[in-house]
Amino acid sequence: MTRTNATAGSPFRQPKAVWAVAFACVISFMGIGLVDPILPAISADLNASPSQVTLLFTSYLVVMAVAMLVTGWVSSRIGAKWTLIAGLVLIVVFSALAGSSGSIGGIIGFRAGWGLGNALFVATSLAVIVAAASGGFSGAIILYEAALGLGIAVGPLLGGALGHISWRGPFYGVAVLMAVALIATILLVRPQPRPARKTSLLDPIKALRHRGLLVMSLTALCYNWGFFTVLGYAPFPMELDAVHLGLVFTGWGLMVAIFSVAGAPWLQRKFGLARTLYGNLALFAVVVLVIAAFTGSRPVLVTAVIVAGVFIGVNNTLTTQAVMMVAPVERPVASAAYGFVRFIGGGLAPFAAGKLAEHVNVHVPFVIGGCAILLGIAVLATGHGDLARAERNQAEADARAGEPAGATAS
Repeated sequence: MTRTNATAGSPFRQPKAVWAVAFACVISFMGIGLVDPILPAISADLNASPSQVTLLFTSYLVVMAVAMLVTGWVSSRIGAKWTLIAGLVLIVVFSALAGSSGSIGGIIGFRAGWGLGNALFVATSLAVIVAAASGGFSGAIILYEAALGLGIAVGPLLGGALGHISWRGPFYGVAVLMAVALIATILLVRPQPRPARKTSLLDPIKALRHRGLLVMSLTALCYNWGFFTVLGYAPFPMELDAVHLGLVFTGWGLMVAIFSVAGAPWLQRKFGLARTLYGNLALFAVVVLVIAAFTGSRPVLVTAVIVAGVFIGVNNTLTTQAVMMVAPVERPVASAAYGFVRFIGGGLAPFAAGKLAEHVNVHVPFVIGGCAILLGIAVLATGHGDLARAERNQAEADARAGEPAGATAS
């Protein structure tokens, strides 16, 4: 293997600008799991029901989903760098305001503003990393998913440590770290050429007319329903303090990180994209149904939640790669369309879980979450040919970038 290929094949040999965006991605994704350890504390201190507290996920993710539709419109007019900066500024402001709030309604509202900032940042950061990264397309996706996994892993740990002092601590912590990421982005990320054609507000919706993108997006909606049912509601039946909840979800996040970076490429090389996704979703559904059956057993619940991170990590990497390869539109538009559909499922699931637990019993939300994942397998099967095409397109893209075939994900 030549030195050039060796360098190109490594997802971790990147320009400083890519590392600046990746660092900001870590902090941004910390916001997803950061609130897990403090959900019960917020519920107790602000006299809020579990379903009210789960709205911290719903307002954040639903606003993020809808805002995905405008990210391309904004980015094509002010440029990727300024879109990143705008998103980071909004996250800093609204996370600090959430920490200063004295009511559950205020926190929910400020989390919505946080979701708007995250939409501008997340959709644009993926496009920036793919455009600027060395190591080919697969290397860029693996780096992005590594940032996601690390952020998800560190978020609960930080949330638990700061939440042990006060539930306000994690919100202020994100504001400070995002301010650092903002400075790094301003200093290190170069402005990118603006696209020749400005994106319209309807482009992401129109993109969903393409069968492959629609199938992958609907599969992700079903999968995210199960994912965020676990992430958003499992802390309540565990009945642990903030520190111990933080440790549980850090273990979960580490599984996400490890299997995003190492497990997903290995499984795809060994079994192919389609079989890996089908098997991974099936096993994830089984784990969620185990949680449903043993919700009252803390050891089983904790173990199952941590193990769930394995399947979430694999799915995140492979589905993101498939979406980018199967969509016959610009990658920022594909990312926005995909993010809109999948985060709608993620946003509604925690609130629905809280309501179902209050009105039926604590097992039902997880039964529905497991069934939603199984439905995702059925939806994915309708696009089996698109998966094969995505795998071929990915191999060709990596070959053009100078990667050895199958170096990271074939």
